[in-house]
Amino acid sequence: MAQKGRKVYLNMKTLDEAFKIWSNEFFGQSTATEVISVQEALHRVTAEPVFSTRSVPHYHGAAMDGFAVDASSTFGASETHPLRLKIGLDAFPVDTGDPLPEGTNAVIMIEHVTPVNNDEIEIRSSAYPWQHVRKVGEDIVSGELILPVNHLLKPPDLGALLAAGVTKIKVYKKPKVWIQPTGSELVKPENAVDLEPGKIIEFNGTIIKAMVEECSAKPLLHDIVPDEKDSIRKIILTACKSDADVVLINAGSSAGSEDYTVHIIEELGRVLVHGVTMMPGKPVILGEVLGKPIVGIPGYPVSAILAFNQFVKPLLWHLQGMWPPKEQTLKAVIGRKLASRLGLEEFVRVVVGSVQDRYVAMPIQRGAGIISSLTRATGIIRIPQELEGLNAGELVTVELLRPETSIDWNIIMIGSHDNTIDVIASELRARDSRIRLYSSNVGSLGGLIALKKGLAHIGGSHLLDTSDGSYNFSYIERYLKGIAVRVVELAKRQQGFIVNKGNPKNIHSIEDLTKDNVVFINRQAGAGTRILLDYELKKAGIETNQISGYEQEEFTHMAVAVAIVSGRADVGMGIYAAAKALDLDFIPVAEERYDLIIREDVWNDEKIQKLLDVIQSDSFKETVSKLGGYDPSNAGAILGVWNGSEWIKRN
Repeated sequence: MAQKGRKVYLNMKTLDEAFKIWSNEFFGQSTATEVISVQEALHRVTAEPVFSTRSVPHYHGAAMDGFAVDASSTFGASETHPLRLKIGLDAFPVDTGDPLPEGTNAVIMIEHVTPVNNDEIEIRSSAYPWQHVRKVGEDIVSGELILPVNHLLKPPDLGALLAAGVTKIKVYKKPKVWIQPTGSELVKPENAVDLEPGKIIEFNGTIIKAMVEECSAKPLLHDIVPDEKDSIRKIILTACKSDADVVLINAGSSAGSEDYTVHIIEELGRVLVHGVTMMPGKPVILGEVLGKPIVGIPGYPVSAILAFNQFVKPLLWHLQGMWPPKEQTLKAVIGRKLASRLGLEEFVRVVVGSVQDRYVAMPIQRGAGIISSLTRATGIIRIPQELEGLNAGELVTVELLRPETSIDWNIIMIGSHDNTIDVIASELRARDSRIRLYSSNVGSLGGLIALKKGLAHIGGSHLLDTSDGSYNFSYIERYLKGIAVRVVELAKRQQGFIVNKGNPKNIHSIEDLTKDNVVFINRQAGAGTRILLDYELKKAGIETNQISGYEQEEFTHMAVAVAIVSGRADVGMGIYAAAKALDLDFIPVAEERYDLIIREDVWNDEKIQKLLDVIQSDSFKETVSKLGGYDPSNAGAILGVWNGSEWIKRN
C-alpha cells in the first residue's frame, strides 16, 4: 500500500502519448505581438509578413570599377578595330557602387580599357546593355515580400530589412516563463558557504533559466519555496495569475510524501500527464491552471534538463509561431554493451569520436543526478522502451549536443582509470581548444578489447603478467592479434590499500583483509588492480571467499576511495593519488607501470601527437608528481611496437 500523502504513477504515458496530449492542448496558442526596432530583432520571430518599402538597389549602379558607357556607342569595337571614346563625353569613370551617369547603361571594366591620353580611352570589345550594372530592384523590388510570418530572424535578415527601408517589425513577444525552485533542503548559491549535510545548492533554476533564454524566451527565476503545501499552493496560484505565459515548478513532482505539486495542480486546475515512460525524467507533470500551461520539472538535474527539452522547449517555440530548431544527428556504433529497462525509453549520454572512419559513441554515467555527465557528453542516444538494451557495435542515432565538426578532434580512451588522465585532458584543452580527451573506465582488459574492435584510439592498461612480472606485453600478444599498436609509458605508480584516516582497523598487510570486522571494496573483473590483488592473494594463500566484500565492485580508484570515506567499506586497493585526494591513509603494496596502448593507424594523427607532446612536457610531469605516488620521469617513452603478430621493439 502506498504511504499516506504519496501519489503513485498509476497511468504513466509513453513519451509520444504525453507529447501528443501536451501539443494538442497548448501548441495552437501564441504570445501577444509587439513592434520593435529591426536592430533589436535578432532571434525574434516575425508575427506578420514583411514587405519592402524601397527597391534594393534603388538606382542603377556600377558593379565594377571602370567606365560607364552607352552600350550602343561601343558596337563594332574589336581586337582588329579598336574604338576610341572621349572621357566625359562617351565614357565616364566610375567606382563600384557609383550611380550610372545619365545616358549610360553599361560598365567596361578598368582592366579592359587602354588609356590613350588624358581625354581618351581605347576599347577592343563592345559592351552589351546592363553589362556590369546593378539595376534598380536587382536584389529587392519595392513592395516585394521579404520575409514570411513565423520566420526566425538571423543576422542577414536584419540587413535585408534595413536595406529595404524597414526599420520597425512586428514580432511575437518573448514568452515569459515563471521558474519556481522548491525544496526545504535548497540553499541559494550565494549563501552556500558551509553546507550542512542534507543541504543542496540550488542550481537547477540557473540551468532552466539559461535553457529558457536559448529558446528566445524571457525567464523569471524566483526565490526558493520550502516543501510546505500551503506555501507551494500560494506560489503556484500567484504564478498562474501573473503575466507569465508558462509556469515551471522545479522539484516536488515525484511520488514522495513531500511532493505536493501534483496534488496542488489537481486542486487548482487539471493534471494532463503525471509520469512519462522516459528515463531520466519519468516524474514530469504536465498540467493546466487558469488556462496556463504548468510543468512539474523533476528535481534531479539531468531529469530536469531532459524533461525541459521534451516538453517546455517545443512549447516555447510554438508560442512564438515556430517549431523548435531541428537537432543535428549522426549515425555511430555503440562502444560497449548497454542494458536498459523494458517499458522505459532511456536517454543515454555518450561521447562520440571518429575511429577508423566511423563514429563511435561511448556511454558515460547514467544517473539522473549526475549533471557532470551532460557537461562531458557530446550527444544522447535513445533506447526504445521495447528493448532491453543495445549490443556493442550496434548502429545508433546520436542527437548531438555539440557541433559535428568538433567530433573529429575528440580522443576516445577506454581502459583502466588513472587520475593523470584528467591532467592530460586539461593540458590538451589549454594547448588546443579543439581537442577533448574522453575516457571510459572499463578496466585494462576492456580497453584492449575496445582497441581490437576499433572502438577507441587509446587503451589505458596496467596488466601484470604474474609469470614474469612484466606489464601489458603478454596481454597485447594474446588479445591484439592482427592489430598494430605502440606501448607508451605514462607513469609508474604506487598501488596499495586505501584506508580511513588513522587506519582504525589496523590494516597493514594482505592477511589483514580476512579479519572479521573488515569490509573490502574491490575493482571490477578485468581491471589491472583486480589482477594485482588476486596475484597478491594467491602468493599469500588466501581464498577470495575469506574476504568480506570481495564481490563489491567499483570502476575507478576514486570510487574506491569514496566508498571508504563514506563508510561503505574499510579498505580497498587503489593508487596513492586517490587516497591523498580524499585525505585517507595508504599502505603501499607494489609499484606498477601504467601504459597507454595506442593504435598504429592513429599514431600520426595530429591530436594524438599533441597528446604525446603533453605527456612528455615538464609541466605535465611536474603536475603528476605533485599528485603523489607517481614517477612520471619516463612518461612518453615508447616501450614497445607490436605489428599485430610480433614485437618490432620491446623494452
